Amino acid sequence: MIPRYSRPEMVAVWSQETKYRIWFEIEAHACDALAELGVIPESAARTIWEKGNAATFDVDRIDEIERETKHDVIAFLTHLSEIVGPDARFVHQGMTSSDVLDTCLSVQLARASDILIADLDGLLAALERRAFEHRDTVTIGRSHGIHAEPTTFGVKLALAYAEFSRCRERLVAARAEIATCAISGAVGTFANIDPRVELHVAKAMGLTPEPVSTQIIPRDRHAMFFATLGVIASSMERLATEIRHLQRTEVLEVEEYFAPGQKGSSAMPHKRNPVLTENLTGLARMVRSYAMPAMENVALWHERDISHSSVERYIGPDATVTLDFGLARLTGVIDKLLVYPDRMLANLNKFKGLVHSQRVLLALTQAGVSREDSYRLVQRNAMKVWEEDKDFLTELLADPEVLAALPEAELREKFDLGYHTKHVGTIFQRVFGRGG
Repeated sequence: MIPRYSRPEMVAVWSQETKYRIWFEIEAHACDALAELGVIPESAARTIWEKGNAATFDVDRIDEIERETKHDVIAFLTHLSEIVGPDARFVHQGMTSSDVLDTCLSVQLARASDILIADLDGLLAALERRAFEHRDTVTIGRSHGIHAEPTTFGVKLALAYAEFSRCRERLVAARAEIATCAISGAVGTFANIDPRVELHVAKAMGLTPEPVSTQIIPRDRHAMFFATLGVIASSMERLATEIRHLQRTEVLEVEEYFAPGQKGSSAMPHKRNPVLTENLTGLARMVRSYAMPAMENVALWHERDISHSSVERYIGPDATVTLDFGLARLTGVIDKLLVYPDRMLANLNKFKGLVHSQRVLLALTQAGVSREDSYRLVQRNAMKVWEEDKDFLTELLADPEVLAALPEAELREKFDLGYHTKHVGTIFQRVFGRGG
């Protein structure tokens, strides 16, 4: 985790203190279940809770023990025994390290998911507000980076809203898939621990029991989770890239907010660069990069190995912390985005009516001209706009073949800008449930 790209709430999910507190809760809940089953004394379970809850787990002390034992869970249990006293012998009855480690990771990923879902909710709210603000702000749509036909900036933002709505749905599903509990002992057979202990711990920790866990929770779940984060990051980059393109000097239809006192370049005082969305593009690359090692973690040896362990120590915190920061940054960009409707209209009109070429093409075909001839007539006049800076409508009105098929009044009508935006309300109704 890099502090520059971190926010405190998500960082706290992955702190050593949080991890050890979760480990303790897993062990203590298991003791409650074991006490109910008569495996350990109820008084021992109470003592474990009382002393554990009152304690602050000493990270330095656990690290000291681990340097000797070379085993993190044993180091924690040794430190816990120093806190609890003799009743600590009842902790970890019939359990294996992965029961603690994997269940804890599930809790952390679920908590991280809740933060990310809240991030998406904030982004969706900003996108919806700005989409309705610019529902009818006409701009040029582009394909291959080239002017195509008119749309509205609100439709662009509605597209992003729909995309991030799907991201939210995927993350909710990924959270449910990752939030499983395994308290099944060595190789997952429950030989030394009753399955009812797992049920109890799962309920207490807000998880569901893993149907079959070998000695670990199957890593296909984790692969899907991190792949989902990668898809969200890709959507984040797509919107960031759109803003970057629209902020180019030659376009300048939108612009990241430039704060008083902000500097754009150490050499050129005039610069106002899209630094936030460029940063988001880089962060998205990092989040996506964590999906591949998660997929490689699926193929472990037999009932378990620990080749996945070092990977998850990296990707769990880094992917969630980075995406949390990125989504919050993107929300700020959208919330404060400067939008220039006049520039959008000027850019749309830059090529003097070319954006209406399809309407003229269709009108000619409906007037009885073959599609091949219609395309030829429209294209030859369109090329004069590209190559000679002519006005498209003027050239069409001067073309006898065009006028032979379309009267002047009908031809002029095909240049009505409002024609292209007449179904914006329908799009908004589909996306937001209201048309505006």
